[in-house]
Amino acid sequence: MIDEFPRVRFAPSPTGYLHVGGLRTALYNYLFAKHNNGKFILRIEDTDRNRFVEGAVENLISSLKWCGLEYDEGPDIGGSFGPYMQSMRLELYSKHAQELIENGHAYYCFCTPERLDALREEQQRQKLPQAKYDKHCLHLSKEEINENLESGIAKVIRLNVEPNHKIVFSDIIRGRVEFDSNNVDDQVLIKSDGYPTYHLANVVDDHLMKITHVVRGEEWLSSTPKHVLLYDFFNWEKPEFAHLPLLLNPDRTKLSKRQGDVAVEDYRAKGFLKEGLINFVALLGWNAGDDKEFYYMNELIEKFTLERVNKAGAVFDLDKLNWLNAEHLRKKSDEEILPMLKEEIIRASYDMSKFSDDYLLKIISTMKERVSFVREYLTKSPYFFEAPTEYEQSSIQKNWKEETPEQISKLYDAFTKLNNPTKEDYEIALAKTAEELNIGKGKLIHPLRLSVSGISTGPGVFDLLVTLGKEETLKRIKTAIGKIKI
Repeated sequence: MIDEFPRVRFAPSPTGYLHVGGLRTALYNYLFAKHNNGKFILRIEDTDRNRFVEGAVENLISSLKWCGLEYDEGPDIGGSFGPYMQSMRLELYSKHAQELIENGHAYYCFCTPERLDALREEQQRQKLPQAKYDKHCLHLSKEEINENLESGIAKVIRLNVEPNHKIVFSDIIRGRVEFDSNNVDDQVLIKSDGYPTYHLANVVDDHLMKITHVVRGEEWLSSTPKHVLLYDFFNWEKPEFAHLPLLLNPDRTKLSKRQGDVAVEDYRAKGFLKEGLINFVALLGWNAGDDKEFYYMNELIEKFTLERVNKAGAVFDLDKLNWLNAEHLRKKSDEEILPMLKEEIIRASYDMSKFSDDYLLKIISTMKERVSFVREYLTKSPYFFEAPTEYEQSSIQKNWKEETPEQISKLYDAFTKLNNPTKEDYEIALAKTAEELNIGKGKLIHPLRLSVSGISTGPGVFDLLVTLGKEETLKRIKTAIGKIKI
């Protein structure tokens, strides 16, 4: 158990949709906080104005809330450490950047884009392992700096990384991590537009918001030494770090939109349940140490620890997601599925007034083991929502013989005599009719299914009849006798 109640944050940039990798980061932060009676905070890191997308903040919030990741503090609900939008905290970053300059840990840089491009090209020509700033402006005199500032020359503020020492920190997932400061660039902290970069803003905010654990993707691991230096330069206590493994395509390349959907909104639009998606994402790099794969959110909260997160990349297996979605759907009660089915019916432009709740609940019960998505109640059994107008040709050729209309008519007559029939009543009536006609039951069952559904597959034929009801069943048999020609 964590000694103090942890405070963790999910800090996305509003540059578009919520990536499933972002969802995994948010989920692990949420589970860690709830497992340890801590706080989960949403902070929007919107300081890169060039990449800002209108409406992205609202989409992020909507996606998180749809997934059930309710945060304790955030831009729309406030909290004691706001504001929670970085663009509303610019004075804080400017103040702390000035403090770094005064202490020699940062400096003004007036280099033009042309000089920086030439420097980068020269370093590439020399085949240096990485392009780095050459500290040119660190050596400007106070007079030169003041003159440039007074002249309004474009400037940035850079971190002053001292060479030739080790930067060491501990990572909950990766253990001891060590970087050589010679490989760490003098990172820009404040850009020429006055906005901070991620590196300064996230350290300042994490400290002021009392964040105890920074749980984020592996792609930020190489930036962490810069953050460690900033904590040291400010003489602040560092949070615990935990860097999550990469998400991979099945071919073990980094998960990308080129190989499939990566946005939470896409999966939501395709009909995935939030429970199935959360269950699946939780297992992308974490397990409880057993073979269990089906989890509800409360079970994940109970079991989750950062120590059980793997270092190795996690493969995004769509088949597993589909399977988990189906399992979660089947575990729902028929009454829970009912409003979701109604939404799908309206989306498909059917007249909802034609379908009673009792009828829809019968459809749900009949098809439950045969569907993985709610929309499949319509796509796999359209005959429950409208009578067939065409009939499967291969089934006609196989099951509809010259004598079939007369045989099915006998069955029709037997069904008319039934009073409020059950599944068993239909079965007995069919068996008796087959016996009277001296034929096997299959000679009636297959044409009967074709008559009422238009196809040759689906739930048990007697389940089908009970769900449709006697009146609709008789109407469809009569129509089929008139329409099916061989």
